[in-house]
Amino acid sequence: MSNKILLTNDDGVYSAGISAAYNSIKDLGDVTIAAPAVQQSGVGRSISLFEPLRITKANIDGVKAYSIGGTPTDSVILGIFKLMDEKPDLLLSGFNIGENISTDTVTTSGTIGAALEGASYGVPAIAASIQVTDEGLKFDDLRDYQHDFEVGKNIINRIAKKVIQHGLPDNVDLLNVNIPHMAENDTEIEITQLARKFFTMSIEERYDPRGRAYYWIAGDHINDDKEGSDVHAVVHNGHISVTPISLDSTSPVHPSEIEHLI
Repeated sequence: MSNKILLTNDDGVYSAGISAAYNSIKDLGDVTIAAPAVQQSGVGRSISLFEPLRITKANIDGVKAYSIGGTPTDSVILGIFKLMDEKPDLLLSGFNIGENISTDTVTTSGTIGAALEGASYGVPAIAASIQVTDEGLKFDDLRDYQHDFEVGKNIINRIAKKVIQHGLPDNVDLLNVNIPHMAENDTEIEITQLARKFFTMSIEERYDPRGRAYYWIAGDHINDDKEGSDVHAVVHNGHISVTPISLDSTSPVHPSEIEHLI
């Protein structure tokens, strides 16, 4: 019986990244593509509860896909419970155009939000992202994005094949894979932990033609962190980062250390 794989992303169903992701896993089983109709970066694990969702058939380089009028999480839910006949053996979310490293992005990334949604149903999940050299690229129309995905495809094929064969270890629900822009097939892979932050925070105040203020949330990269973190691996070392993530966000602190606060 062929493996069942669900493929999604947050850059939109027509992004060059999802086409590359499909080509990385198409030899591993039957792939169902269900992804947002439009760019959904930064929506995290948001779900559409107050509006209906529509599914539209799409075509990606000759491959059948489903365009979902909602978020990445919506796409996973519809993929598993409407479009597929059985629970998938693997969920791949990506390739995201832009790295997803640190707690900053893990809690806001639609790519990782989709992977977490699949993981919540017991589906082994992989989130895959490619570093960009220009932050503005993350939010463009990415169907014509130019990048040599061959290294990423090789890495994800290898990891996905092993996850399908062996599953994920206990207490690991997904693997967050980040690939430097200039990675090669022999680039070192580090097993990492999440850095605390990847962005500094700033607010830009501007004024519309009527003199009323409006604001842009902005910030710069933090280009290094402690050794062993995903930021240090990708940005400082130029290595591929694989971070094991658990759905259980409970702190391992002993209850005795909390008792005095309640």
